[in-house]
Amino acid sequence: MTDPGKSSSSKRIWSGGDREVPRVVIVGAPDRERVRSEAVRLRPIIAQHAHIVAEDLEFKYGFEDPDIDLVIVLGGDGSILQTARQLAGKQIPVLGINCGNLGFLAALSPDDFLEVWPRVCCGAFEVVEHLMLEVQLIRDGHTICKQLVLNEVAVLGGPPYQILGIDLFADGNLATRYRCDGLILATPVGSTAHNLSAGGPILRRDLQAVVISPISPHTLTYRPLVDSADTEFELTVSEPNESTSVVVDGRIMSALIPNDRVQVRRATSSFEMLSVPGQNDYRTLREKLGWGGSL
Repeated sequence: MTDPGKSSSSKRIWSGGDREVPRVVIVGAPDRERVRSEAVRLRPIIAQHAHIVAEDLEFKYGFEDPDIDLVIVLGGDGSILQTARQLAGKQIPVLGINCGNLGFLAALSPDDFLEVWPRVCCGAFEVVEHLMLEVQLIRDGHTICKQLVLNEVAVLGGPPYQILGIDLFADGNLATRYRCDGLILATPVGSTAHNLSAGGPILRRDLQAVVISPISPHTLTYRPLVDSADTEFELTVSEPNESTSVVVDGRIMSALIPNDRVQVRRATSSFEMLSVPGQNDYRTLREKLGWGGSL
């Protein structure tokens, strides 16, 4: 669990499970030919240095086994998000292999994986704990749904596409009423997703912070805001459209009706990823966003 008092996420050394060979689960995006072909190619190499507990290319594995040391994810960032949903707060380190397009989280190519995998299984690699949020929808004083957030929680309008009035409360105090098309609360991991498209800043992934970004604000003085991850937020929409919804990591959690309260706070669990030497945030930005400059 991440210590709330730390300014950056804590790191520890992954020892390969403190056993002769680590026990791993392979998961991957279903119905994607490249994922299936890479799984066939990589499986024997993985098996040379680890015990494969399960292989799940349908995102159905329940992770009931308490003795799993590592989850290997084949796919893109969407597959990492789906894996976070599957883990449901279980803190098992994840290693992402990019079989998709952009790949901010799954930044390791299959060929790079083949090179580092034997060294990974020898241990001595860092595990980085990434901030997760917990969002719950309160209706008539009752929690009707709750979910963990790795990327972002957003309140988004829909047809008839009218500007929304969204009240933001921070630690019980009214911060402001946004007049906008929607509002995003993003983690550092999610800062390069919808938040970036909305003009929000990129946060270093090990920061303990949340970025609040309005979508198409009616008043130009509204700007993205970075706040502490320890702040407890609440969002309300005074007059939601019939399709106004709270969206978590790109999926609709629930439609909103008047007097609904969306509460967002730091989760008690974090999302753990294995840090492979040579891979870092700035390299990812250079390669994925074209920050090459004159290099």
